[in-house]
Amino acid sequence: MKNTRSISCHFLISLLLNCCNLTIGNADEIVLNPIHPEKYTVMKNDTLWDISGRFLQHPWQWKALWENNPQIKNPHLIYPNDTLFFSVVNGKPQLSLSPPQVLQIAQTDKPCVLKPNEYEKGRKNFLLDNNNKVLPCARESEIQKPINFIPHARIATFLSSPKVVTEEELDEAPYVVGFHGGNLMAGTGDKVYVKGLTDEMAAKTYIIYRAGEIYRDADTNAVLGYEAKYIASATMGNNSDPATIIITKSTNEILQGDRIMPNPDAENIVNYFPKPPGKIISGHIIGVKDGMTLIGLYSVVVIDKGSADGLIIGHELTIYQKGKHIIDPVKDNADEIDLPDEISGKLIIFRPFEHLSYALVMKSKYDIHRLDKVGTN
Repeated sequence: MKNTRSISCHFLISLLLNCCNLTIGNADEIVLNPIHPEKYTVMKNDTLWDISGRFLQHPWQWKALWENNPQIKNPHLIYPNDTLFFSVVNGKPQLSLSPPQVLQIAQTDKPCVLKPNEYEKGRKNFLLDNNNKVLPCARESEIQKPINFIPHARIATFLSSPKVVTEEELDEAPYVVGFHGGNLMAGTGDKVYVKGLTDEMAAKTYIIYRAGEIYRDADTNAVLGYEAKYIASATMGNNSDPATIIITKSTNEILQGDRIMPNPDAENIVNYFPKPPGKIISGHIIGVKDGMTLIGLYSVVVIDKGSADGLIIGHELTIYQKGKHIIDPVKDNADEIDLPDEISGKLIIFRPFEHLSYALVMKSKYDIHRLDKVGTN
């Protein structure tokens, strides 16, 4: 496929201009990552978070940097194979594209097709006409999609339907009362009878779920919500009472008592900009999704703070590994010593509910566990 895509690296070109003197409100001065590379080529599975973190200590601050560079028209578009070079110009750090190569012409009788990165890698043979002038050269490249700020595939399944419900929502939800043919359970293709499906809940498709894990506040043990464990998808058959729905997809057998909800549209939050909350947040990790027992990079976790606490999509929180209790090695009968909590990672809120939130672990320095603290620095 042929196209004429120009390199769209603008969000990081001159990313670091004036960065040594730039401040954001009352935030600390923006500083470079002390181990930043001299150059970096964007890979297919990279994210803007990864790339920004290679050059800045706080990746979420890159947006503030490009906002101060008005010549950058579309900073969130960057493509695989784009190469960035670090340099210091007039005492100021900046990023730039690969420097232009000196063009050298050689005679060739083959059609001129310029493939991705050939010129940057030093190609010197181009097609000449009878007057030894360079003929136009077709540029051939794949149509690429700009990379996302975070790995969207990791959170996509958590955006397609509600994953947390309150006790009231659970009690008032329509529920399965029986199955066509007198069966004791149902699966894909079966008819299911539902009680309580009102006209207000009429929809083209539905989600069947049952209560899963109970999420509790780490400090008070109060119930914050229930996991809405996905069981099946269905379409409307007959909106009577009981109503008839037809199962189109299932991951488990549908049982009597399973709950029903209209299938909401998936949220699209591919491009958003992480930032710290505007108020102090102090919470805990109270759950981990996908059946994981270990929490690491790109794990989806549940924390016991939500929109009622001021959290919104994109808020970044720090993860703290709880300090150990040790016995005083010198004094006998002394009280145990509490070692300080240590920063073990970073997470980003991608789906807040009222009293809890789903978050994606974006940085993992040490082991992360349930009940580890999360909050603002």
